[in-house]
Amino acid sequence: MVEESSKEENGCCCAPSAKDAAGQTATKLQSADVSSVCEPRDETLARMVALPGGTFLMGTENTEGFPTDGEGPVRAVTLDPFLIDRHSVTNDLFGKFIAATGYKTEAERFGWSFVFWSHIPKMRFAQLVEDTVAAAPWWCQVRGARWDAPEGPGSDVRKRGDYPVVHVSWNDAQAYCAWSGQRLPTEAEWEYAARGGLEQKLYPWGDKLRPGGEHRCNIWQGEFPKEDTGDDGYAGTCPVEAFPANGYGLYSITGNAWEWCADWFDAEFHRTASLVNPQGPPQGVARVMKGGSFLCHKSYCNRYRVGARTGNTPDSSTANIGFRCARSVPKAGE
Repeated sequence: MVEESSKEENGCCCAPSAKDAAGQTATKLQSADVSSVCEPRDETLARMVALPGGTFLMGTENTEGFPTDGEGPVRAVTLDPFLIDRHSVTNDLFGKFIAATGYKTEAERFGWSFVFWSHIPKMRFAQLVEDTVAAAPWWCQVRGARWDAPEGPGSDVRKRGDYPVVHVSWNDAQAYCAWSGQRLPTEAEWEYAARGGLEQKLYPWGDKLRPGGEHRCNIWQGEFPKEDTGDDGYAGTCPVEAFPANGYGLYSITGNAWEWCADWFDAEFHRTASLVNPQGPPQGVARVMKGGSFLCHKSYCNRYRVGARTGNTPDSSTANIGFRCARSVPKAGE
């Protein structure tokens, strides 16, 4: 049922949007107000790393990239100090948020989410799958797939508490941030943090994907989309601290699950935007995602490079999209 793949210039192969389902744009849903119930501040800060900010070289002009994504030009960007989560929000943490607020994710309210074809139990494939994405038939619209049932009804996250929460939309991530007293990082903050103090390297640890033959992130091995050999130890998501941290102490900043950023996605806006604490365009259709996922492979979606980027609509959720949070450092007198 899965066709041969080729290197795509758009993002649907990486993570389809809600509008890809049967060619229809999903109905906009209003998020619940959860700001009246907040996580204790000390618990939030204990998960975060304080970064000094300053000036770094953002973007890439690497020949392996996707020019139409707006990866370049390389530019010197200056950031204020900020804090960022050591790892992406886990199932355990998201479960605490749900228990405290009663929040319903958009996947729950829509009644479905996207699941990769080989992760759906074969015996239940016909029961669960409503449709596939035309441009990427390995993505299936699965009834009942949600953050705590990642492969649909009958699946759960009881043994995946330290895995990244997935099937969360940008809007869901915003709701979580309102509860935790945090915010999503800007794209510039995310990339600065992901680089771990290195300048213009392909990955958070350097230019070689597997230095010394060692896997440093959770991505696809094998022939996509037919077989993931799992040579890195995993054929789906993995615990958020399964691989070594980068130079700033951040885990799984590339691979594993895509991470939402605050910015609207645009391939050209940054060419004329401010180079001091850039916030992205004032409006748009899709939000920026960074880092790639366990489904990324050089043959079709080489977006696990630090400078790579893509976008998705804010109401979209899939089995490979998660997020981590940031927080501003109060300035003197605030």
